[in-house]
Amino acid sequence: MTTLPIELKPSSNPLSDAEREALLAHPGFGRHFTDHMVTIKWTEGRGWHDAQLVPYAPLSLDPANMTLHYGQEIFEGLKAYRQPDGSVATFRPEANAKRFQLSARRLAMAELPVEIFLDACDALVQQDKAWVPPHGGEESLYLRPFMIATEVGLGVKPANEYLFIVIASPAGAYFEGGVKPVSIWLSEDRVRAVPGGMGEAKTGGNYAASLLAQAEAARQGCDQVAYLDAVEHKWVEELGGMNLCFVYGGGEGRKPKIVTPRLTGSLLAGVTRDSLLSVARDLGYEAEEGRVSIDQWRRDTENGSLTEVFACGTAAVITPVGTVKSASGEWTQGDGTPGEVTLALRAALLDVQRGIGEDKHGWMHPLG
Repeated sequence: MTTLPIELKPSSNPLSDAEREALLAHPGFGRHFTDHMVTIKWTEGRGWHDAQLVPYAPLSLDPANMTLHYGQEIFEGLKAYRQPDGSVATFRPEANAKRFQLSARRLAMAELPVEIFLDACDALVQQDKAWVPPHGGEESLYLRPFMIATEVGLGVKPANEYLFIVIASPAGAYFEGGVKPVSIWLSEDRVRAVPGGMGEAKTGGNYAASLLAQAEAARQGCDQVAYLDAVEHKWVEELGGMNLCFVYGGGEGRKPKIVTPRLTGSLLAGVTRDSLLSVARDLGYEAEEGRVSIDQWRRDTENGSLTEVFACGTAAVITPVGTVKSASGEWTQGDGTPGEVTLALRAALLDVQRGIGEDKHGWMHPLG
């Protein structure tokens, strides 16, 4: 086990209880941040060092910082939830730590040991535990671990210095007033990632690549954009920031089957995606990875065999898909409302995260 002591240097001027409570009443998503952050440095020849919990503050970067020029940057996203007894637990942080290592490996960055990743997240949540919203709703504390290159220079090569940071932001319920289906714009002329590229790494460049198509989706009156594979332009892959799942055969006593596009190297291996496959089986559904073409999506929707479609990710957990638009047509998924299987899966996973459902898989990481 690899450990690294974290020096605690708490803020002498944290936000007052009254100010914090006012922010927690309507936190939104990613708009407000807790009083502290954890920073850890890596230097070639020395390894990981100088782990500190310090007041949340801006960074000072040299204009020739290599991240600004060559994009060596990765990040993660996970949540901490208040439990019924008042304690706090994070959801599957080990899975995020391992994916963080995969992302680092793909971008030729230093790999942070899983234990140090967990210790950094734990230290921040423990220090800023008062920022975790109360139990009872869907609110949570969103953690954003990330790493950037800090070497100064314009040579194209892996950097010899990195900075790992964890910050946290209270997150409100994704759907205020009930779960709402989203509309999807099908991007047929742009791709998010290609096999052998960086699609399976959680790096900012992948999200930057999705912004043009997302803007196009907005112009078409849609909430999200869906991508097809880069080779044949026919197989459905994922949304700009969420995985997709297809529900076959639900309703009227039929056993539902959940199908999600299999991981090909160009899709992000979502932690929520993986969790929902297990939850689906726990509920007695079939669940598998496969391939769904865009023609099949439309045909199976029209003939009624494809009863529901939803997207999934850390922020929203599950987002039902209501309508799909493309340059060649438009269709509505089911009756345009959240489906029974979608809502059951969402409720079951949220129950585990909030500590009111059985944690059969040992996903919750308690902090006391």
